[in-house]
Amino acid sequence: MNGEGYASYCAERLKRTGLNGVRGEPPAWLELQATKTKKPMIVSVTLMDGRTINLPVDSGSTSREICQILSNKIKLNDTFGFSLYVALYEKVWALGSGREHVMDAISQCEQEVKRKGGQEQHAPWRLFFRKEVFTPWHDSKEDKISTELIYKQIIHGLKFGEYQCQKEDDYVQLAAKHLYIQHGSGSSPEHVKEVVQECINTSLLESKSEAKWVQMVSTAHAEVSHSTDQKVPLKAEMVDYAREKWPMFFSRFFEVVKLSGPALSKNKFIVAINWTGITFLDEREKRLVELSFPEVTGVNTIREGKASGQAVSLLTLKGDFTLAGNTAEDMAELVTMFLSGLTERSRYAVTLKESDRQDDPTFLSFKKGELIIIIKDDEFSQKHGWIKGESVRTKKVGAIPADDIVILSLINLSPTQRTNIIQANQKGTVERVALATLKEFSLQYFRQPTKDVNRQVMSRNAAPERLWVNSREPIRQPLLQKLVRLFLLDSCVPILKYMGDYPAKQMQSPLELTDQIFGPATKHEALRDEIYCQIMKQMTSNNNRLSMEQGWQLLWLCCGLFPPSQSLLRHTQRFLESRRREALSADCLQRLQSSLRMEPRKLPPHQVEVDAIQQNSTQILHKIHFPNDTEEIFEVMTSTRIKDLTLNIARKLGLTTADGFSIFVKTHDKVLSLNETDYFFDSLRQITDWSKKANRIKDGGPVNVPYLVFFMRKLWFNVIPGRDTEADLIFHYPQELPKYLRGYHVCTKEELINIAAQLFRIKVGNDKSQIVTIPKILKELVPADQLKAMSENEWKKVGGAFIFAYDLKCGAMSVDEAKVAFLKAVYRWPTFGCAFFEVKQTSELNFPDIVRIAISKQGVTIIHPKTKDVLATHPFNRIASWCSGSTYFHMTIGSLVKGNKFLCETSLGYKMDDLITSYVNLLYTPTRGSTAGVVSSCF
Repeated sequence: MNGEGYASYCAERLKRTGLNGVRGEPPAWLELQATKTKKPMIVSVTLMDGRTINLPVDSGSTSREICQILSNKIKLNDTFGFSLYVALYEKVWALGSGREHVMDAISQCEQEVKRKGGQEQHAPWRLFFRKEVFTPWHDSKEDKISTELIYKQIIHGLKFGEYQCQKEDDYVQLAAKHLYIQHGSGSSPEHVKEVVQECINTSLLESKSEAKWVQMVSTAHAEVSHSTDQKVPLKAEMVDYAREKWPMFFSRFFEVVKLSGPALSKNKFIVAINWTGITFLDEREKRLVELSFPEVTGVNTIREGKASGQAVSLLTLKGDFTLAGNTAEDMAELVTMFLSGLTERSRYAVTLKESDRQDDPTFLSFKKGELIIIIKDDEFSQKHGWIKGESVRTKKVGAIPADDIVILSLINLSPTQRTNIIQANQKGTVERVALATLKEFSLQYFRQPTKDVNRQVMSRNAAPERLWVNSREPIRQPLLQKLVRLFLLDSCVPILKYMGDYPAKQMQSPLELTDQIFGPATKHEALRDEIYCQIMKQMTSNNNRLSMEQGWQLLWLCCGLFPPSQSLLRHTQRFLESRRREALSADCLQRLQSSLRMEPRKLPPHQVEVDAIQQNSTQILHKIHFPNDTEEIFEVMTSTRIKDLTLNIARKLGLTTADGFSIFVKTHDKVLSLNETDYFFDSLRQITDWSKKANRIKDGGPVNVPYLVFFMRKLWFNVIPGRDTEADLIFHYPQELPKYLRGYHVCTKEELINIAAQLFRIKVGNDKSQIVTIPKILKELVPADQLKAMSENEWKKVGGAFIFAYDLKCGAMSVDEAKVAFLKAVYRWPTFGCAFFEVKQTSELNFPDIVRIAISKQGVTIIHPKTKDVLATHPFNRIASWCSGSTYFHMTIGSLVKGNKFLCETSLGYKMDDLITSYVNLLYTPTRGSTAGVVSSCF
């Protein structure tokens, strides 16, 4: 087998594996054949309307990617709930629309065929694109293509017995509507017979003659014709019927094991989630538990490792269930999405207290536990805490304080549901109003209260110290018993100082205090619960408004850094949920939920985060600079990783891809590239802390570190000028121009003249009168080494050729076209996209002392700085190792044992180190990484 081209082929496959995760099955026969030709595989996916679409896939393709490509091809807008299905013989199962690998499913099919004695290449697997689940707010009139596909799926399901009606008349009505959709009001007996054969299952045709079915459908069709004159609404009507009648057939199913919760007849069962709610089913499809969404009060992904896989805590009015399974995290995401969507769209709320405002008709009077219908006409500003509502009891309308109600996660309610929900919430409103504390948690996990002799002497009946309640007196030991002998307590006073509960002679900056509070906990997981407990303790029974505001700020920061342990999680959630009227409560809950799904932050909050929350802003905006001297504002969250921000920037700028681009931070003495897997604010902290430390040593005191964040191209691969004009104008041109003008490239006199004409066009536009200024701006048009190489007379001759080239080739160009033309000219040179470094070398006697090193996707090239001759070229696979320090860069060429060392003196070693590492990561070893960065030549 010819090995040519396999390096890039394997690199691309490795990149895809890094992107979409590890496979769970061996390669399929289809993959092995594709590997021989290095060509993409093609699979056919059948839609429910009969169409078959061929799609290219690779070993890393996921069901989400296939569903997205299909949706784009067929212009499907309402994509939620459509999934990829796999069929083998009589077995059909859903791959979903998430992280599942398509080739794993095909491999499973092949293995099943082989087990039965067949050959893998003849495995009769098929792929289908079907509706799997509806949202509770699904509207069949929103997307005609979606409705068409589901309608065809219903007809197909009726024929093959997948969907079954309880009444015979329902089959007749569905068939009659299908007949009307297909043939209108006038239809022949042949059409009726054809529709009966399309809709009615074989067993039903056998139990009652086909002629009888034709007669019943024909009669029903006449009634449909009188009452209907539009085809599309009938399709929507049929989809709505299916959604209402067969929710269990439009469900997502998850296999779980109950780890804790109310007693059930089985601990291993199936969880079915559909638009009506959540159902627990045993292996015989017997219903163990049924939960409507209003009965679900919370869902959390549990971080602690479980032998049975991922785990989820489902908090409900019927008890709290802890469920484990391989797809438990997906289950939690689906429930969370349904709950948040329902709450956002809900029309109902329940009052938490009584309000009698009959003296002013603007306000609505109500009793505690009343059901309120929310009126969304924007008469009152919900942003300022007011909601317009109608009391179901009195039918009166008025303004209600948002703090006085809880919005129910329902869209529509039947009269029976209304009664049940009123009763459930009247029972639960006492708990909602009563503020949760850590008292229950403290009984099991806190140390014993300290005995205060002075307090006992002053009052024999003094109540014992309540460790879960706020105090202006600092505690001397940790709250948690397990920490008493392990850690010194140094976070209590900073918390009191931040909240203003401790008199301080010398003011400390908020950042200094948050560093003292959160810094140790980011390093030691054991301290995280202690920080949560101390903050919540100080917020319990605290009547100081300013102190509480500052406490909420600390809790907001804490929830974004790391989650509490599983034992404290439930109490933290109750603490927050019982204070929903507080401005930051909902945001803290949301941040807490996010922190459960992500890795904890490695460093305490950055100055930007502290400044934002001190201004009562939960939205953090950060300025990003680009090489073409423009800038944009982007929202950056506590949980934003560098990769997330890179993709967001590329999307907003309209770039075709984010590959090769990187975030850079520029301080007064360094420009560093950020590791894409790190959190944005952790990276900023790391860099600014380095600079602070260096400058504090140098200047003898604490300093503020100004910095700028840049977005630039770092790795130059697959860069072809003209392919992505936005990238060319914003990045490629401003990053390549300085390299050209510094004389790093080898170019002919003819190329020099043509490029000078293009650069002149870019500088002056259509103003030809500016030609007289050429001598003054020559250094902006011609490489520096060429300026020195020619005499004044030679430049006069070149000037004439230059003006001729300008008139001939550039006169009709726009400025943007001239920039792309410049890139196309430079692209032809082997040094295009290189990063250049001038270093002093001490290894090669035949080389000059000062050499120029060029790093690109081809490897490391050593160039004579004056003649520009290539002295040596080292591909990355020939570089055995490399390292750098503040004054040097070393690399070993060949092997570690017999390799030749190339030693350089340079202050830019860290940039060379990172750039080589990044190219090697891309081409060979994606698991290796570095947090240092490379400076772009535009600086």
